[in-house]
Parts: sequence; structure tokens; C-alpha cells
Amino acid sequence: MKEMIPLEEARALVCGAVGKLPVETVPLLEAVGRVVAADQVSDIDVSPFAHSAMDGFALCAAELAEVTEEAPATLRVIAEIGAGDVFEGSIGTGECVRIMTGACLPDDADAVVKYEIVGVVEGDGKPGSIVSFAAPAKVGANVRPAGEEARAGEVVVESGDVLTAAGVGFLAGCGVLEVPVHRRPRVAIIATGSELVPPTEVPGPGKIRNSNSYAMAAAAREAGAEAHMLPIVKDTFEALRDAVAEAARAYDFVITTGGAANGDFDFIKPVVAELGELMMTTVNMRPGKAQTFGIVEGVPVFGLPGNPAAAYVGFQMLIRPALRTMQGYRFMDHPVVKARLTADEKNKDPRRIFLRANLTRASDGAYEVTPAKNQSSGLFGPIQKTNCMAIMPDGTEPQPAGSVVDCILLDVPEEVAL
Repeated sequence: MKEMIPLEEARALVCGAVGKLPVETVPLLEAVGRVVAADQVSDIDVSPFAHSAMDGFALCAAELAEVTEEAPATLRVIAEIGAGDVFEGSIGTGECVRIMTGACLPDDADAVVKYEIVGVVEGDGKPGSIVSFAAPAKVGANVRPAGEEARAGEVVVESGDVLTAAGVGFLAGCGVLEVPVHRRPRVAIIATGSELVPPTEVPGPGKIRNSNSYAMAAAAREAGAEAHMLPIVKDTFEALRDAVAEAARAYDFVITTGGAANGDFDFIKPVVAELGELMMTTVNMRPGKAQTFGIVEGVPVFGLPGNPAAAYVGFQMLIRPALRTMQGYRFMDHPVVKARLTADEKNKDPRRIFLRANLTRASDGAYEVTPAKNQSSGLFGPIQKTNCMAIMPDGTEPQPAGSVVDCILLDVPEEVAL
């Protein structure tokens, strides 16, 4: 096992150690945002009948073939069709039917002329009235044909698609009310540290509140997983070993925070090595060099650093792609845009550096990025107040203001192409 590996190798290692979870069938609304695990088929034509796209008059377009403003045509209104009604009569020469949006188009009609351009010669425009038309109508005008969106038996949502809110509506119209999806990973979150107390407590001397569990649980939920925060574990080998072993028996993925370095009270590496296979300990990145990964009883176990920003960056770059892999998502990378630095960055560390930063548009339309002043790995606040991570490339070359760097948009879904 290498002492420190490149980020790309680390991510390939973690994602390669997991696979798609079994398929479960869930109610349609519960499938939004999830990966569809099998092709979905419509049970009917959508729409099942040709219908009017607007309120107007249904007629045969040939009736208006020769009309002009100077020589309009007049037709008698013989019926009115509301949405949900069906006109079973016939439309003869010199006749039309008043029709509402969504109403079924009569068999003898092939066009709809909207109300606003139809004149009323006699009556009120309803059955028995005479109305006039001063312009021709094309066949199919303002008509939505049967099967415009889907045909019976046609695949309407493919396996591997991420179901959107619009897709939920589409499937509902196609008669699909349950959807097979890959099961959400059940993720155990374990914070380690004898100094930690729950957020419900006011910390006493030498103590701090456990914020990491909440942040990692939230990040896991954002990734589509079910997050379960387990009790805080004290800084002993035995306590962490027992907690990890128990979690590996009950969950699909185990995440610990703290104890990932080489201090006297850092135990996640020897715990994973004793319980299973230790596959990774450090990654060429900052913040978050200490990233422990291994397999315990067939379950991925990831030990994140205790520093909040280091844990957050490690989660986003390494754990999130793995959780998405388990759910069958196709895309693993958040969108990246190039932006000009607004300030000099000395880049003294040879590791790849992820700066918490704010992306804005300059007056010339190009992106500009301003790193947060405080880049401490021990803070969540700068992450909350920024909208991207600006990447300083491997090496120690300084990046003066105006240099163009890559910026990861963590709040933009992986499926978005920019």
C-alpha cells in the first residue's frame, strides 16, 4: 500500500470497492431524484386522443382555404365541447364547434382557431351563433395529436435515468405509480473523540460540540443516502473497534470522523487493519491528507479527518462518488468552470489544494473567484459562506491574481452540463 496516493487513484479505489445496491420498488413520489433501475413503459397513448391546445373553434381547415380579411368565411356553431366531453355528432359544410382547451377534437375537425381572432356575426359565439374567420387555418393548427408524448408500450423513462419532478408527472400520465430504483445506502456516521459532547450540551472545559456527525449525515443525505448518526466514540482502540465492527454488520457504508492521522489517540487505521483490509491511508490533497479506507466484513469503512473542512472535502471528493455509484448514478463529477483568481495565491504546499471560495461574474462576462480569507481546515463557516472550491494544482508554483484555475461547483448536481 502506497504511503500517499493521487486523488484520482484514491477515488477509483473507493468507487471500485462498491457496487450497485439491490433494487427496490417505491411509490412514484418517493422515486424523485433517484435512479430508475428498469425501463418504464406507458400503458396508453399519451394523450389518448387528439385534443385542443386552446379555447377556440374546431373545424375542417378546408372550409377556410380561400378566406382573406376582405373575404371572410362564416360558419355556424353547432355544439360546444368542454374538457372531458366528447362530441359524437358530425360537422357538416359551413359548420364548426366551440371547443375548450384539452377537449377531445371531433372526428370531422382537423384544426382549431383561437377565440381571439374569430368574429361573432350573430349570437354570443355559443351554439346557434354565426362566427366569421378572416384567415386560413393549417391542418393540425392548435391541435395536440393523440400519442404526441408517448405510445402504448413505448419506453418512456429508461433504466439509469434520474427521475425528475417532471418525470414523475410524465410517469403518472403513463399509468406508472411504482418505480424500481436502487436502494439507498444505509450509512453509519461515527464521530470519534473524547473531547466531543452532543450539540444539546454546553461544552465544559476541554470539550467541544460534535458538529462533524451532523455535517457528514447532511452530506450523506444530499448524496441520496440514508444517514444514521451513531453515538460518539471515546478515543480508545477497543471502543472504536467495537463500534466499527457493529456498524459494519448493520449498515452498507461506515464513516468515522477523527482519529485518522498518526497521533497517540488515532485508531481508525489499526482498527480497519485488524477487522478487515486496510486499502488507503493518505491522499495527495489539502485539506484532508489523512483519509483512511478499507473493507470490514464486506462493508466499506472510511475514516475521515476530525478537522471539519478536511472531513467535508474528503467526503465530497471521495465518499460522495462512492455513494452515488451504489445508487446507480451515471455521473460522478460536479460541474467545473474556469475562473480568474482575484488575489495572489502563494501555493506553498505541493499537494493539490481545495480553497473554499466565491465565484462571481466579472464585467467582461468571465468568471472570477475569490478564496475565503480563512482557509483553516478546522472550520465549517467558510464553507457555508462560499459557493465553490477553487483548485490549486499539484506543485508549489505560485498562482498570481489573474491566473485561471478550475472551480468545483458543489451545489450544482453532477448531471448538469456547463
